[in-house]
Amino acid sequence: MADELPVIAVLGGTGHEGYGLALRWARAGYRVVIGSRDAARAEDAAAKINDAIAPPVPVAGKANKEAAGECDIAVLTVPAGAQRAAADEVREQLSGKVLIDVTVPLVPPKVLRVQLPEGGSAVAALQEYLGEDIQVVSAFQNIAAGHLADPEHEIECDVLVCGNKKAAREEAVRLAEAAGMRAWHAGPIDNSAAAEAMTSLLLFINRNYGIDGSGFRITGKESE
Repeated sequence: MADELPVIAVLGGTGHEGYGLALRWARAGYRVVIGSRDAARAEDAAAKINDAIAPPVPVAGKANKEAAGECDIAVLTVPAGAQRAAADEVREQLSGKVLIDVTVPLVPPKVLRVQLPEGGSAVAALQEYLGEDIQVVSAFQNIAAGHLADPEHEIECDVLVCGNKKAAREEAVRLAEAAGMRAWHAGPIDNSAAAEAMTSLLLFINRNYGIDGSGFRITGKESE
């Protein structure tokens, strides 16, 4: 089965969000390569996943460039301040590929307040910066890292997927479903601003009501 599935590079996969996504895709049978600026840290994170769930295809850990060079789809899971530099590092390796960006433009210490960058969306800005040779897709901003890292946890919130090409968005939708989530096509990359802003709202709700990882769901009935 793994031969039929795309190879996923989780760049920044030693962090909480990236680790949780890598774990879930590995469990679903994907070949996953964790990327990091420090190859040794990536190897440690991969070994931790392999020990925890014994995936059908062992997870590998490598430096970011090598991980990006081996993948079919890359997932960028670094802090907002490192987003552009991390993408720049692997720009050549990602030519012609889909890059799923999980960036949330939180501005410490006021992370409970929406503070979007000039232009509205951090992910849309990255698409403009990288150009159309790399299809950037926004997804997974609103999923709690702790929920992802527990493979037995049923994730009860939805994923908004934004991108300028439907085929690229569909790759992220399939990966969300493989990781146990429901995902929705949510329009062009500029619409990512809504998902990015929603993160601060959810963090405020978590703090105000003592919720462990709040989320949202799309309601209504799809037309036949």
